[in-house]
Amino acid sequence: MTSRYEERPASTPAASPPAWLGRIERHRWGAPIVATGRRFFVIEGLDLGGLIALELFTTVMPLMLIGFARLKNFDSAANLGDVFAAQLGAKGQLAESIRREFGQASGLQSIWSPVSLLGFLVWGIPMSLTVARMFAQAWQRPQYSIAQRLWRGSAWFVLYLVTASLGERILIMSNQFLPRPLLHLLAIVASVVFWGLSPVLLVPGVRLEMKPFLAAGLTGALISLVVMRMVVRVVFPSLLAGWEGFGPIGVALTMMTWSGVVGIVWVVVACAGAVYNEHAHRASIG
Repeated sequence: MTSRYEERPASTPAASPPAWLGRIERHRWGAPIVATGRRFFVIEGLDLGGLIALELFTTVMPLMLIGFARLKNFDSAANLGDVFAAQLGAKGQLAESIRREFGQASGLQSIWSPVSLLGFLVWGIPMSLTVARMFAQAWQRPQYSIAQRLWRGSAWFVLYLVTASLGERILIMSNQFLPRPLLHLLAIVASVVFWGLSPVLLVPGVRLEMKPFLAAGLTGALISLVVMRMVVRVVFPSLLAGWEGFGPIGVALTMMTWSGVVGIVWVVVACAGAVYNEHAHRASIG
């Protein structure tokens, strides 16, 4: 009996890439973009992004709400929905529809304790291990031992929480007294530092040197801040408006979709940082 693996001839040639893709790849600026896309699919980026999205939804979102409530000093006048309205770029009626589905910041005051926060941090370890595996695959390096992955992943998760908290504070301050260009500059610097240090923490053999740091940091900041925010602010308000009739389920579906987009963007960022670092290295020795 012939198995399904034997039915396909071994000499079947691989499918040729589309002509337009070859034209893009021949350009100096296009080759890294095409290489990033190829590496994304080689490491099964959609599956990795979906796994990260699930862990974001169950771990990071509760921490975002708790952090926002703490920044507002658990004020009963502060609505937790403001966090997601700002993330999704929702304004007016759409922002109000999000706020209706969330409670007040004062409701989380009882959760603000070292024990509960430690529980969420421990729950974030699986996500950090997934991200460590994703970075190692994107940079085509072997993974650290499990002990090193645990402490390095935990350090990365803390770094992420600090960066995310700074981002939330910037979103809050943008409606107050600091100039918007200065706030954007702070957000860019924080993002460059976070993505630049991520491979240093998670990928074996990557040291804190200028070229890999800038390759990972600048591409990460460009994709996560500029491209991601453009997509979110263009797509998600209309998506949320289409699901508004579903009430809380519509908001939940929107946030799950947002988590999925963020998860995929993280995989793209890891692949892009690795590819641009390789191109910079080849250019320096060529």
